Amino acid sequence: MPHLSAYSKIAPGRYRERFGLDFEDFAPGQRFRHRPGITFSQQENVDDALDTFNGAMLHFDAHYAAQTPWKKPLMVSTLTLQRAIGMASKTFGRRKAIPRFKEIVMTGPVFGGDTLYAESEILSAAETDADTGVATVQTVMVKPDGMPVARLQYEVPVYRRGRGPLQSGGEPADEARFAAYHADADGCLVEQAGLFFEDIAAGETFVHFPRRSFSAVEAARQLRRTLDLSPQAYDAAWTGEGEGSARHMPEAFLIGAATALTTRTFGRVVANLGWYDVELPIPVLDGDIVEAESDVIDARVSRSREGEGVLTVDTRLLNQRRELVLTFRRKLLVCRRSGAGLYTEAGY
Repeated sequence: MPHLSAYSKIAPGRYRERFGLDFEDFAPGQRFRHRPGITFSQQENVDDALDTFNGAMLHFDAHYAAQTPWKKPLMVSTLTLQRAIGMASKTFGRRKAIPRFKEIVMTGPVFGGDTLYAESEILSAAETDADTGVATVQTVMVKPDGMPVARLQYEVPVYRRGRGPLQSGGEPADEARFAAYHADADGCLVEQAGLFFEDIAAGETFVHFPRRSFSAVEAARQLRRTLDLSPQAYDAAWTGEGEGSARHMPEAFLIGAATALTTRTFGRVVANLGWYDVELPIPVLDGDIVEAESDVIDARVSRSREGEGVLTVDTRLLNQRRELVLTFRRKLLVCRRSGAGLYTEAGY
């Protein structure tokens, strides 16, 4: 169905990524398998507990936890809840809000090192007003062997087609290569994770969506984590008045963020081979919003790796004023269909 496309065609050879389904795309009985999954860690368990003032030592004191029936720190239940909503966002990204959870039930323990996947079923879809309709959703978190560990039921007001902020624009690209889902053997719609090498051609342009904003708090955190003690992110007196005392985003982090914005199209990447001719003509400042676009310059089959192809891609980052803030050329290895077995084995 064309409206389940992951792209809109906005000009010949130019495509914009779509994010989330319109309300009209949902029907009772539909089942979705959300991809990718996430492997949980004890470090993020500690971080979430401490960031939210959670005083239950079961989550962060391994010696204490060893005396309990669990024998090791138990993952914070609401961290599993947060991950469930986040993992389902590729399908429910057009939601307006979540005004009601009917239930949030933990059915099995989760520990650091566990990998979880989210699966959702549409229980009902009711028209409400000119802008939205409400889907009632049940999402289950499962381990790779299918064992459920959490179940939540909630209501999601979703924008109708053509309504709501910042929808991708253009008509859905009705091409098989751009399908947002493929049907599993049991009829579930499995989210696709990027395009295969054969689905990308030299001369095509992909406008990546959604955009993202940056903040000074984020800049400082990134620099701390890299042991960068430069005063630009920490000392408010360092930045000149001509730039409104706004903090610059760290250049290396910005390159990483721009590359990450391309992964909804280049999600089947096997490895990045290199970045070339990297230019940062003006800084990205606190509060700026950026959008990434990529031109495919060349696509060739790898000479040494049979299941992969090599893409040469030019990516540019523009701010909310459409000023160019970053450009680079990148070479990357992308999985060919002949190497698709790894996705089948992993349940993708």
